[in-house]
Order: sequence, then C-alpha cells, then structure tokens
Amino acid sequence: MASKAELADQERLVQENIHTQITNFCTSMDEILLPDSKSHDEPLGSSQKNDTIPRRSGLSLAIGRTTPANKNLDVPETKHLTFTEASQRLKDLMGYTLELKPSQIPHEQAGQGLFIDGEADVGSVIALYPGVIYSPAYYRYIPGYPRVDARNPYLITRYDGTVINAQPWGTGGDTREPWGQSSVYRSNPGQTPSETGSDRVWKMLSKPLEGSRLASDGEILERRNPLALAHFANHPATGMEPNVMVCPYDFPLNEKDMRAYIPNIIFGGIEEVKMKRFGSFWFKSGGVSSDGQMEGPVMKSLALVATRPLRNEEVYLNYRLSNSKRRPSWYTPVDEEEDRRRWS
Repeated sequence: MASKAELADQERLVQENIHTQITNFCTSMDEILLPDSKSHDEPLGSSQKNDTIPRRSGLSLAIGRTTPANKNLDVPETKHLTFTEASQRLKDLMGYTLELKPSQIPHEQAGQGLFIDGEADVGSVIALYPGVIYSPAYYRYIPGYPRVDARNPYLITRYDGTVINAQPWGTGGDTREPWGQSSVYRSNPGQTPSETGSDRVWKMLSKPLEGSRLASDGEILERRNPLALAHFANHPATGMEPNVMVCPYDFPLNEKDMRAYIPNIIFGGIEEVKMKRFGSFWFKSGGVSSDGQMEGPVMKSLALVATRPLRNEEVYLNYRLSNSKRRPSWYTPVDEEEDRRRWS
C-alpha cells in the first residue's frame, strides 16, 4: 500500500492505524477499571469523593507550585485495583503488557529496562511516551534550559520539534488523578540540587512564565497506565538490534472518553481553535471539514511500535543521538548513515 500511496496518504494511514490500536487499548482499560454500572461521564459518587485537599502528585509537583484545585474536575469512580493488577488484566485482554526489570544491556548506566510480558505482532503499539509536552515556543521553560539533558535522560523530540519530558511521570501510580499546571516548573520536587555559578545564571535567564499565561483547569489522567513506560526503553548495545521505533501520534482532544489514558499534558495549555490536518501539518480552520479530514485540537504525543514480532523480551529503541555532539561511552550507533541524515 505504501508503495502506491502519496506521503500524505501514508501518514494518514499510519495515524488511523495507531489511533485504532489506542482506541482499542482505551476500551480495554475502561473494561478493567470502570465499574460496570458507571458511564464515562458519571462523576464519582458522594460516598467515594475525597473532601480533603487533593495531595500533590509527582507530575503536579514537577509542573510547579500549588494552584487552587479546580472544583469542576470530578474524578470518575474506578475499581480499586493497583497498577500491577491493572497491568495483569490488560495482558489477559490484549495478550501483552509491560514491566520494568534490570536491563540486559551490559553497562552500568543501563539501570531498569523495559520488557514486554506476553506476545505482540509487528506493527503493534507497545508503549506510550508519557509526560509534559513542549512546543518550540516553550523550549526555554524546559527544566535546566538550555542544558536540558544535563540531569534528565527522559527527554525525546518529535520530527516537528515537539519535546516530551517523561521525568515527572516516573513509573506511574495507583490512582486516577486530576493534574494541573502552574507558572513554575521544578524537575526534581523536594530535592535541592547543588548549583554552580553558571547554573544560577542560566536559571535567571530562564525566567518562568507569568502565572496568568499558564493558567490551566488541569486534566484527569489515569496513573495505572501499563503502556505509559516508553521512557524506560534502552538503546541496544553492540550486536543488538532495536525492536521498536518511534511513531508520532496526534491524539485528537475531542476524544474525551480516551483522554484519561493519554499520559501527557501540554505545557502552556491548549489553544481552543479548530484545526484541520493537511499531510503532517495542522492549520487553523473556521469551517467544517468536507473531505472527511479529522478536525479539532490535537495533542502531539509519541508511541513505540514493534518492528518485528515480540515475545517476553526487552524492548530496545534506537536513540539516534546527534553525531555533532559528544555521545556517551555506552552509545553505539545502529546506523551511522541514518543518524547523519536525521541530524543533517
């Protein structure tokens, strides 16, 4: 099909395929977590509501200081399952899930590795890259800017320049929680790192946004998301081959029933305008689509897709680090020519 299709049609087909898979995943998660008698939009019953001030989660801490909770955000009632229990039930429904174990990569910095537990066919969505999404307009508000990767190995960039910071997400959690934004971003909440003089200079230059520009009503996200672990995939060592590849996924924000399972929030908020897709680009649109193209604001996320059948093994992703900068000693290029094209 690809050999006979134009580039725009190829991209559309890929997006439709990924969206269908993620829709099925979200349906499975609803089956696992939502009580049988509850609909998507039914709020938590009064007996289940928490009348105290919500505790701050890892992501909300990373986004910034405490902001007043949005009283309109009702968390739907869900079954009392842990992350591990939800993960196992997902495997029962989909045939696979993910788990973290010591990596098989033979170097000290490999740490935890991402493993598939079960079987997945080639082309399957294996994992979602969680965290905070930055458009190019907000680069200077990434923690540590401009040396954003100095203390954070969990950053990834899409071809369109969108950056996702997965550090705040960690390994997920055991609840469905409201998440909000505020004006100050801290990458390591509760920790005061040592600073050099140059660090303090960069911090002053990277002045936070005014709170009024970053006001947000927050999002309700499901922390028991077994696929939201893409940031733990390691780069293959010498003699190993990657078995997944990154795939940009533009999640349509009008899909309200799926929103809790897309493990991202957008730094700076969402511009509430109609968008129309043309090829790989989205343009402001004032009218209704007449050609069947999807309309509405999107969230520019990333998925990892299997490049071959996988079964009970570690997930490896080609990091494709820039060849114009000094690369870590453990990094071995998978394809030097591909890296050169990527960063030329």
